[in-house]
Amino acid sequence: MYQVLLYYKFVQIDDPELFTQQHLELCKQIGLLGRVLIASEGINGTVSGTAAQCDAYKANLSADPRFADIVYKVDEVDTIPFHKIFVRLKQELVTFNADLPTNPSQKSGVRLSPKDFHAMMQRDDVVVLDGRTDYEYDIGHFRGAIRPPIDSFRLFPTWLKENFEHLKDKHIITYCTGGIRCEKLTAYMLEKEFQNVYQLEGGIVTYGKDPEVQGALWDGKCYVFDERILVDINHTDDRLPVAHCFHCGKPAERLVNCANFECHRQHPVCEECEEQTKRSCSVECMNARHRELM
Repeated sequence: MYQVLLYYKFVQIDDPELFTQQHLELCKQIGLLGRVLIASEGINGTVSGTAAQCDAYKANLSADPRFADIVYKVDEVDTIPFHKIFVRLKQELVTFNADLPTNPSQKSGVRLSPKDFHAMMQRDDVVVLDGRTDYEYDIGHFRGAIRPPIDSFRLFPTWLKENFEHLKDKHIITYCTGGIRCEKLTAYMLEKEFQNVYQLEGGIVTYGKDPEVQGALWDGKCYVFDERILVDINHTDDRLPVAHCFHCGKPAERLVNCANFECHRQHPVCEECEEQTKRSCSVECMNARHRELM
């Protein structure tokens, strides 16, 4: 049995290039696998290893006052969903392309516990906004949430400006996978004078682990950025599949990358259509010269 740690922290890192090098060495010494992003604004990571390795990692980070209060979302898994460890220096922890406070979490939406989010989501005067991308929404989302028709988080500011200005007086609750995108999204909305903005504390993964709500009102599965790809959130008897095969339209809660190296479009597909199309998203990709072997 292994663990997956999902975490982030907005905090000033004065020499992010040096810290990136040091952090990579730390992860290698411990033996963790996964992906960690470092920027001058903080750290954002998903790492995996044995319980002892993960405990050693958390202890090391906690010894640094900058990271002592990091909240970790922990998943138990049978196999490690990574093959390597990457620690990369970035301009932003999540690219948003908007002027925001140095620490977005200091001016972000009101934080809602899973219980409060569940209750507020059912109010008639509340707008539920998915803070992720279109392909993440299409595989799973909260019931009644608005789907952002964007394939990159950095497109949110433009889309909000063009489509959400009329909702500035509404109560708007947002959610994302682990919480970090909502920090920037709600900070931006407050900067643009949206009046009542809220965010799901800890994100979808925390909501799914809450023993009281048990992931209720989530349909489909949740997209995650590791080799598991999809995880279950709703542990009640009331869960609807939302994804359908890209080709035949049948329910298909599985994602594949197009086998065309120049495409690699991630799309839901049933096993039968995956075989018939040679894991391709189009006829052109099925006949492409540079393809993965199946």
